[in-house]
Amino acid sequence: MNTTVLSTPAALASADDLKQAVIEFARAASTEISTLDEKRLPILAEKLPPGTTVYVAHTPKASLQDVVRVALLAKALGLKPSPHIVARRIESEATLRAGLGALSEGGIEQVLLVAGDLDRPLGRFSSTLEVIDTGALQDAGIRRIGVAGHPEGHRAVDDSALLAALRYKQAFGRQSGIAVHIVTQFGFDPQAICAWDRRLTEQEISLPVHVGIAGPTPLPKLIKFAMDCGVGASLGSLMKNMGNMAKLAGISSTPGMATTPDEMFVGLLKGRAAYTGSRIVQPHLYAFGGTVSTADWLRAVADGAFDLPQKGGRFELRDLA
Repeated sequence: MNTTVLSTPAALASADDLKQAVIEFARAASTEISTLDEKRLPILAEKLPPGTTVYVAHTPKASLQDVVRVALLAKALGLKPSPHIVARRIESEATLRAGLGALSEGGIEQVLLVAGDLDRPLGRFSSTLEVIDTGALQDAGIRRIGVAGHPEGHRAVDDSALLAALRYKQAFGRQSGIAVHIVTQFGFDPQAICAWDRRLTEQEISLPVHVGIAGPTPLPKLIKFAMDCGVGASLGSLMKNMGNMAKLAGISSTPGMATTPDEMFVGLLKGRAAYTGSRIVQPHLYAFGGTVSTADWLRAVADGAFDLPQKGGRFELRDLA
């Protein structure tokens, strides 16, 4: 059963407690790459701690074979790849099985299942449930899967359907012995994510949660990705409160909102510490093409090479080298 939760203090009573929690959170983090990062992989493997999980995104112009190739290279360089299996981008069950088989033969045991956003699927799969129902994951020897979570909802799927899908995937994990965890969409409101975390428990969903957090990204680019990804409520609140682009330099003018990974880490850790039943076990950093800068930030924080600001905001990084 997938019920492991990191132990957390009842309260982060001091700055030292908070800093240590941030370091431990960063050391557990995963991040992402795409097939476009293939040439950068040796650099990333030097910057990231050995064994760091890197999700390999299936971008629109890539094939599943491209994703498999890059995942195998990441594995060879000492990283732990979790390639995306995007249901709507898979041409056939034969393609699915061939891809999973190649991953398994290369020693890769974890994948991320997502439906994808194509209006018209390339093959017969329109949802991750249909992929699960083929039995291909078990047949290939996949041992762990990530599934999507949407703390702010999904623009094309209602909340009841999202919860039903998570229950189905939780039951699949228990029946198959495959470890299942949730990887969430990113957002700007740690309090809302923590509230969603509580709702999971209320709905008897006990899957571990890997919280999606935007890596260090210029704000105009971050807002563009948020709009593309359907990040709704927190983006709307952020824009309403900040008012104009001149104010988009930080969080201070927008209570409860977080526009940097620094602020999200602190907000999530405080929320998790206040709830002993939290399912949040680790962060997942979305890089948005900034794979190297995200790796630099993550390594610095995991190494403790930062100081917490006294009044909130960004960490004071000491050394990114």
